[in-house]
Amino acid sequence: LYSIAGLMFWLVGYNLAYGIPEGGFIGSFLPWSDASAVDTGYSDGSDWFFQMVFCATTMSIVSGTLAERIKIWPFFLFAAILTGFIYPIQASWVWGGGFLAEMGVKDFAGGIVVHTTAGLAALVIAFMLGKRRTFANNTMNPPHSPVLTMIGASMLWVGWFGFNGGSALAADETASMAILVTHISAAMGALAWMGIEWFKQGKPTVVGIATGMVAGLASITPAAGTVGPQGALLICLLYTSDAADDT
Repeated sequence: LYSIAGLMFWLVGYNLAYGIPEGGFIGSFLPWSDASAVDTGYSDGSDWFFQMVFCATTMSIVSGTLAERIKIWPFFLFAAILTGFIYPIQASWVWGGGFLAEMGVKDFAGGIVVHTTAGLAALVIAFMLGKRRTFANNTMNPPHSPVLTMIGASMLWVGWFGFNGGSALAADETASMAILVTHISAAMGALAWMGIEWFKQGKPTVVGIATGMVAGLASITPAAGTVGPQGALLICLLYTSDAADDT
């Protein structure tokens, strides 16, 4: 995924996302050698890499819908289209000065650009592929290794500080507050999910705790640079409680 995203975002995606908005819907396409014309606040190289990781992360979220359900070459083709065109165009709507930005939409670190784009793409793919052949008779088992799940969740928790804090585009008070509320939301999400499991099932699970932590991270992402700790607690509790109840 990162190989495809790296090439596609370098060839076309970066400029479609951050070039001068054309009609508010798409950035102007510039040759890759003219990337210096794109002004996003970073130096060119650091900005391209940071934004490319957001792009690749979007595709990695979608890949959970496709795992073991699609041949490899259509998967690679879809990854190229999403990372080269779909994600960059939607990023231009919010972060590239497009029509959503003009309407006052705020997305600090990707709640709309990354998570909504990935969620909608995954939903469309799920409808196109249909149910798994054995879905009605064979419910998927929990992860075979809770230990590996927790290791991955721990790495994700730490990595998210760069995801949200880096979106301040500077090492300043906004970045430090984004990191603070990210940590608070993740911690509250883990505890909230654990409490709900304890109440509904009689005991908590490490997989449930990891799930709550991810729910906390995802819920705070779009508001990480605009709310304080109290707002983070409220957002996380509402989101996590609703998600846990649905599961």
